[in-house]
This record gives sequence, structure tokens and C-alpha cells, in this order.
Amino acid sequence: MKYKTLGDSALRVSEVCLGTMTFGQQNSEPEAHAQLDRAFAAGVNFIDTAEMYPVPPQAATCGRTEEIVGNWLVRQSRQQVVVASKAAGPSRGLNWIRDGQLGFDLARLRAAIEGSLQRLRTDYIDLYQLHWPARNQPMFGQWQYDPAKESASTPILETLEALATLMREGKIRHFGVSNEHPWGVMEFVRLAREHGLPRPLSLQNAYSLLNRSYESGLAEVCHRENVSLLPYSPLAFGMLSGKYLDKPNAPGRITQFAGFGQRYSKENVAPAVAAYAALAGRNGLTPTQLALAFVYSRWFSASTIIGATSLAQLDENLGALAVQLPPSLLTEIDTIHLRYTNPAP
Repeated sequence: MKYKTLGDSALRVSEVCLGTMTFGQQNSEPEAHAQLDRAFAAGVNFIDTAEMYPVPPQAATCGRTEEIVGNWLVRQSRQQVVVASKAAGPSRGLNWIRDGQLGFDLARLRAAIEGSLQRLRTDYIDLYQLHWPARNQPMFGQWQYDPAKESASTPILETLEALATLMREGKIRHFGVSNEHPWGVMEFVRLAREHGLPRPLSLQNAYSLLNRSYESGLAEVCHRENVSLLPYSPLAFGMLSGKYLDKPNAPGRITQFAGFGQRYSKENVAPAVAAYAALAGRNGLTPTQLALAFVYSRWFSASTIIGATSLAQLDENLGALAVQLPPSLLTEIDTIHLRYTNPAP
């Protein structure tokens, strides 16, 4: 396992981060703890969670993932574990979270962090992330910006000042953003610089063979401003494992939860998946190995967030770290990408 530094901090994280959004829905607490134990035995020191987890979000289970992680975390040496969590943003109809008070001002962020700290059974969170922008932006499968959808939101400067306050209080060590766009990342960095406030260390965005949109705009911004990418959904909700090719109703998030994973219902997803699976087979790899090894190999990937519902899946995900993709294979991947460009943005 290799370790990388996030942004301009001293925070060292493993090149793989264990995502936890299945904990409390698809995985029981014992299963979740077994995954955590297995990952940390393999050298993973980084966990990502969120106040709204498990996914899909619902009132009955909200916060359960953090509780499960907290029950495991309290038995560990706290300084050996890098914990990331996220504050839910407004405009997605999650009115059961903090009674619907989901803006990114100080009062709402304080309520969010204090709830997470209680559930995680810790005094601080190493990396606290804004789960999605408070402002109007296309996300989670949407792909067109529509100015007609503008509405009031917490100004970014006010959010930065709130995060700075929580950092001074010791509740947060660092902060990051998630599901962001180039303007948003640059605005956070600009305002932090101009006002002497903490700057974002990281960006957690979807990135996979089916969604390489990060490369066209965000890659330059993040490289020049030293913001580390934490890619999530490298297997595209299991689509890139190839399990749905022959069995469209195979068990998984896509089939288990109606209306879930709208990113992956678009026209060119299935042919792109089939092309990548065929490429993997011709090169003696499983589709999962190809998809993960590709994301792991990207120069901008700081720590790739993986998720699993079984130890066998987790072992395969971790094992893909050993797969090296030769330049000729990367060229073939790019050829498919140019044929089916970002079918699941």
C-alpha cells in the first residue's frame, strides 16, 4: 500500500479509501466491521462516510453508517485512522436530516458536525467535506447547467468562515468539497487566499471509465491549486464489473433500489461497459481489475474510494492495486473512451 499527502497538508492517506455507504443497508454491522478489519489489515488507513448514509438515503436509516463506523473506530488507535465525513447540502428533499436545515452557514454546519462526532464517537474529523454544492449545479447524473433553477444559497465566503470557526474549535482538522465543478473549486480557493481562510484539501467526485469528465476542466484547476482528487464510484455502481451484461437483474444497487443510479441508465452506458469488458478479457483481466487499475493509475488520483458488499469483492478491489496497465492497453482504453465519451456524467 502506498500513501499520499492530501493537498498542502501533512495528512497522509492510503492510495485506497474504504467507502461505507452500504453499511446499515446492504451490510450489517458485523459485515461492516469485517470489511473495516480486512481493509486496515491490508494497509488502508482512510475511511469515508457521511451523515446521510447509508445510500439510498431514507429517514429510517439516516446516520446509521456513522454509528457503525463509530462502534468500530472507538476500538482503534484514533491517530492511526483518517476519518472523512460529509455534511449534506440543501435542495435534494432530505428533510429528515437536521429537520431540513441543510444550508452551509455556521449554525447548520455546527449541527451537522456535532451530530457526526456523536455518531462516530470521536472528538474530531480529519477531513470534513461539503457533500454537494449549496448553489444550483447539475450533479448526480444531471449534466446541463440551467440558470433558471437559481435560488438563494449560503455564500461560499460565509461557508469558509464557518469551516474556519469549526477548525479553530478542533472539531475539524481539514475540509474538502464534493460533487463540485471548476468554478466552485476555484472560488473556494480564491476566497480562501484573499481572506486568509483555510483552503480545501480535496475534491471527491465521481470518476471511472464511464465518467472521465474530471479530466477536461477540473484536472487543471486541481493540479495548479494543489487540490487532491478522491475519486468515487470507480466501478460505476458495479456496472463496470460486467455483472449486468449477461444478467440485467443481477443483485446490486442498480437493481435493488428503484430509480437509483440514474447516471447509469443512459443510452451509451451498456455498449461502453461491453467494450471495456471485452478489452479486459482480451488482456487476461476481469472487468473489475481493468476498471480499478485504470483509476488507481491516474496521476491525479490521490486516494480512490472503493465500496463492497462482501469480503470477496473487497479482496478483488484491493488486489487490483497490483495490476499494471501497459501503455498499449491504456491507448485502447482511450480509443473506447473517444467512441463512448463520458456516457455516465
